[in-house]
Amino acid sequence: MKGHMTFSANQLTLDSCREAERVSGAIREQVFKQLRRKGVVVGLSGGIDSSVVAALSVQALGADRVFGLFMPEADSSDDSLRLGQLLADSLGIKAITENISPILQGAGCYRRRDEAIKEVIPQYNESFKSKIILPSILDGTGYRIFSVVVEAPDGTQTKARLSAASYLGVVAATNFKQRVRKMMEYYHADRLNYAAAGTPNRLEYDQGFFVKNGDGAADFKPIAHLYKTQVYQLAAYLNVPLEIQQRPPTTDTYSLQQSQEEFYFSLPYDKMDLCLFGKNHGVPSVEIARVTGLTPEQVDLVSRDIDAKRRASEYLHHPPLLVEQVKQ
Repeated sequence: MKGHMTFSANQLTLDSCREAERVSGAIREQVFKQLRRKGVVVGLSGGIDSSVVAALSVQALGADRVFGLFMPEADSSDDSLRLGQLLADSLGIKAITENISPILQGAGCYRRRDEAIKEVIPQYNESFKSKIILPSILDGTGYRIFSVVVEAPDGTQTKARLSAASYLGVVAATNFKQRVRKMMEYYHADRLNYAAAGTPNRLEYDQGFFVKNGDGAADFKPIAHLYKTQVYQLAAYLNVPLEIQQRPPTTDTYSLQQSQEEFYFSLPYDKMDLCLFGKNHGVPSVEIARVTGLTPEQVDLVSRDIDAKRRASEYLHHPPLLVEQVKQ
């Protein structure tokens, strides 16, 4: 174990006051001096990450230099807009709503998604709700394949395994949502001479849980070094509304309610954080298992999944590739 670390469930406990000051100081430096912008635009989803980024930005720059955007669309949960507005009100920042459904409709987002789902569930139509899911890595079933779950208007649910082509079609279509939202953020950032904030936490950043040139695009990413457990600690310190702190992490991308766990990650975020931290610091699987309540074999499965996601998502972190470096 690196540095003979004593591994415990408290491993990720922050000095929240000190960390909030450190991050807000970095935001001031980056926005005003490095980026030379007058303020920050933050897309507000009603989730913990965007709420903490907005709160840190207010601490760093003042409420009058933080501009919030609510960007609902046809599949968004009503809670997302309501909680985003609750957050903006609590921080005292200006925020507006940009409904992105017409843009998505025009780009064929919903039509293209539906066509991909119909490849495996022919009776699916626009009156149905849907989501895609992964089996738990702890099931020990080996190679995990995405399935689609659809719900008819009468509440009947059907599940079918996605082919590679249909899976890629669904993902490609729904990625319009993140890319349109970021386009809207940059419109307002350009209009105001502000910087666009990124909101991934360390787990999302490390494991590629973002869309390239969508929510992966930003001028600065102030919480990408923080495990999600630590983001929740900062949320409590920064007095983010309790209802947001208690909201389960969700993708808010599909019309059926969907957790981040069933869509992408192997475990609930608190266990996933400890597994990732342990892996990053060379903690033996038996020690991670003791703290997380998993078996050493399950920890090894999670570790292999972390490596696989890092390999698969490596390209997401790459800037555009050049034949040779172009010096200024």
